[in-house]
Amino acid sequence: MSPRTNDGEPEPTRPASARPVPDSGAPASGGPLANPGRPAPNPGPGQASEEASSATKTAAEAKPGNPAEADTRADARADSDTVAHAGTDAEAEAGAGTDTETGAEAQAGTDTETGADVEARAETGAEAGAEAPEPDGDVGADAEVGHDARDRGADAHSAGDRGADAHGAGDRAAGTGDDGGLAVGGDERVAAVRRAGAAGRRWRAAQLSACAAMLAVALTAGAIALGAVRDGQNVPVSTAAAVSPGLLASGDLDSSITALQAHLRAQPRDFGGWATLGLAYVEQARTKGDPSRYPQAEQALKRSLSLRSDNDQALAGRAALAAARHDFANALDLADQALKQNPYNERALCSRIDALVELGRYDDAEEAAKTADERRPGVPVFTRYAYVHELRGDVTTARQVLERALAASTSPGDIAYVAAQLGQLAWNQGDYATALTHYARALAADENYLPALEGRARAQAASGQQAEAIKGLELIVARYPLPGPLVELGELYEARGGEGDAAKAENQYLLVDAWTAIARANGVNADLDTALAAADHGDRATALRAARDDWSRRHTVHTADALAWALHVNGKDAEALPYARQATATGYHNASFLYHRGVIEKATGHPADARTHLAAALKLNPGFSPLGAREARTALKTLEASK
Repeated sequence: MSPRTNDGEPEPTRPASARPVPDSGAPASGGPLANPGRPAPNPGPGQASEEASSATKTAAEAKPGNPAEADTRADARADSDTVAHAGTDAEAEAGAGTDTETGAEAQAGTDTETGADVEARAETGAEAGAEAPEPDGDVGADAEVGHDARDRGADAHSAGDRGADAHGAGDRAAGTGDDGGLAVGGDERVAAVRRAGAAGRRWRAAQLSACAAMLAVALTAGAIALGAVRDGQNVPVSTAAAVSPGLLASGDLDSSITALQAHLRAQPRDFGGWATLGLAYVEQARTKGDPSRYPQAEQALKRSLSLRSDNDQALAGRAALAAARHDFANALDLADQALKQNPYNERALCSRIDALVELGRYDDAEEAAKTADERRPGVPVFTRYAYVHELRGDVTTARQVLERALAASTSPGDIAYVAAQLGQLAWNQGDYATALTHYARALAADENYLPALEGRARAQAASGQQAEAIKGLELIVARYPLPGPLVELGELYEARGGEGDAAKAENQYLLVDAWTAIARANGVNADLDTALAAADHGDRATALRAARDDWSRRHTVHTADALAWALHVNGKDAEALPYARQATATGYHNASFLYHRGVIEKATGHPADARTHLAAALKLNPGFSPLGAREARTALKTLEASK
């Protein structure tokens, strides 16, 4: 059976624990890596998890499907509208070679006004389902997505208005003129890696061109075959080779989505195609930070299950979607359903690990990672295997596994993903030079890869390159106004303290509220994001309420830390201390957690413990936060003076 289509046991591949560590960390492109050295699959806000298919799979593994006879005359007309207008006009832009943006977000050739973009996103999310016509009678329930999105979207307008009022944020977007890329010019690390990998990319491009030609032939042959046998029967079909999820990692995601849409217009009853389109929307939401894709993903996955209720690919897609929306209990249940149908479904195996991690069930997550590594060793599994070890404080194993994953990566998506995770792992340990090297590697593979752009700016700020960090973050938030970079940029403005910087910082914090409304309008549980941002830069009562709500659903090191800090800023230090201790109990190397614990211990009359943990935070990662690191040093000096 073909591992690419998740329809049976794959060819044997060495698991993470058995693969040799590369001596030089040479990139898959064939060029040397200057200095080999991860965010976690976004365990806290955002990012569930989302990853390209394993790089160990090849195009040759995909088996052509056996399309059954299908009546496409009526369905093609209805489903073509669903595919083309699933909530935004972005897909049409993808075919023209531009970056896909949602609704009013794409303004070619002009600077992006951040506040207006946020409001436009809110409106896009609210209307995502409303614009999609009902495909046919047997999936009329899909329209419910539109109604729900409209209802939720109405709640987002007030926050969107606040985002629009942050008009001064446009100042920081200067220089974003064209849509060609976010990468800050002049980064010698990126340029060096690109030159080193140029030769390898040329021959891979030739291979991809050949694959595209073969795919076109296959699609044409399939269409001819369908035309020859069409007799009015109405049965679901699946053409696995044409719409394999592996194709999503082989090149440009927007182009892959466009190809899928064209395929589904021709074969609207291809349940596998609908499942892959749903997964593609989930991946697009992750890589672009755009939660308005989630209702589109939900519609496509529902359509797939309406055609064949037991197909594991759609069940796995729904698990990934639930994880991306932070509905981890449901994600775990859906992943288990998919694995009952196909124990080797890679996406389901990965979503199961993600869900267990985000529910705080770390022992179970470790077992799930071992199982996945035995059944489907590859890049998506390796990165999760590494993160489970990092949460245990085993940084050495995490780094080794990620280096193996990077050595196994061949597609730009895989290289960018794994290199960015290596960069995050290095940054967490305060190794900023190594972090910047890995981020350069990621951006050489994909210059618009958001985690690498954000990570590079954070590492620049921590290593004293404040101007470069601010410029990079301004470019990021102009197009992707997410809580993490918004807060980071706001704190950098505060730390710089120039004229107008206080107002600029406040604008960033206001936009976090707008993003939260957009996320909730698209079905995302944003309590952790709200708690983290509001505790320091928003309404403290809101922070505590959100942190308590998130803790009621899951007990992780991240939710424990968020609750501890929200309790602290609300003057409830005695109640906060046990949660602060729980956040650091697994050995996870996180300077912010240590800083929060030290401050709470200082407030509760434990000066010795406070000194220990504040010093440990600054030793581990002295630039962990533009403001937090400064406050940690001040608190430590006060404690030393009173000793």
